[in-house]
Amino acid sequence: MSRLSLLYAFGAAILGRHVVHGVAVWNQCGGIGYAGSTTCDGGTTCVFFNSCQPSSATVTSSTPRKTNTGANSVTCSGSLTKFKYFGVNEAGAEFSGYSWPGTLGTDYIWPSPSSIDYFVGKGFNTFRVPFLMERISPPSTGLTGPFDSTYLSGLKTKTDSKIIFDVMNEPHDIASTTVFQLNQAAINGIRASGATSQLILVEGTAYTGAWSWTTGSGNSDVFGSISDPHNNVAIEMHQYLDSDSSGTSDSCVSSTIGSERLAAATAWLKSHGLKGFLGETGGGSNDVCIAAIQGALCSMQQSGVWIGALWWAAGPWWGSYFQSIEPPSGPAISRILPEALIPFL
Repeated sequence: MSRLSLLYAFGAAILGRHVVHGVAVWNQCGGIGYAGSTTCDGGTTCVFFNSCQPSSATVTSSTPRKTNTGANSVTCSGSLTKFKYFGVNEAGAEFSGYSWPGTLGTDYIWPSPSSIDYFVGKGFNTFRVPFLMERISPPSTGLTGPFDSTYLSGLKTKTDSKIIFDVMNEPHDIASTTVFQLNQAAINGIRASGATSQLILVEGTAYTGAWSWTTGSGNSDVFGSISDPHNNVAIEMHQYLDSDSSGTSDSCVSSTIGSERLAAATAWLKSHGLKGFLGETGGGSNDVCIAAIQGALCSMQQSGVWIGALWWAAGPWWGSYFQSIEPPSGPAISRILPEALIPFL
């Protein structure tokens, strides 16, 4: 089963009204097929991902920045680089993984627009949508056969500049060298197809775990050579905080496990001049896990090398799953959202 992902990134300001002559902060200012203004409002510049962003993304304060919601207030001090991409996974299109192509509304579901609107209203700007290659190209007709038009209609295309390409979700039991070669081939193919402005995320073997990136997986030996002719690629890693890093338990190892499991990967990114993207993370709605999540996100913003982070997960069909952050009442809404995520916007 090949689970892939597309990410959609945009700013909350896109919903507002601005009586200005330039492009508002976080709105589009370039890209494939874009015909609008390329002049940004004062104090912003048309940069990475063809959006108007504040002239400096680094926030430095003479006093430490604090997360000021809930009982688990922590201090995050120093020069902090805000995430360019911050949001949630929106799962559902990959459900019933061995039902191909499956039936919409029975085997799989696309994200609810109201869920996206909810998070945009809170200030989040990036949404990762997993999907199945076997549903786009059903095995019954093969990769060279026709695409399934119903499933394909739910996805965006190379002409949408707000799309981020996530090559493949969590490869495993494959040699790191092979996974690297497949990712490099995907980058080359994406660019050759005409999608030249969008960010591409590549994942390593061993479920692309941050905690094992430099120890045992082999990823650190090969991914330092990843290349993109348009210099717009980042390394996507995943990290959960339970005992085996699987994200299946709501008990976290300790209140510091988040920053500890990211430390070696962060150092590797710095040493190779690469950017990181935390594509999945999660934990339980309890004091220990919330402190661990805060510590992880704080360490990432202190490092200057992590450009984004996404919670796992929202989606219409999660029910009582402990990490569900689907509005209005997913179990992670009441504490994780205000205490662990919103303070790092």
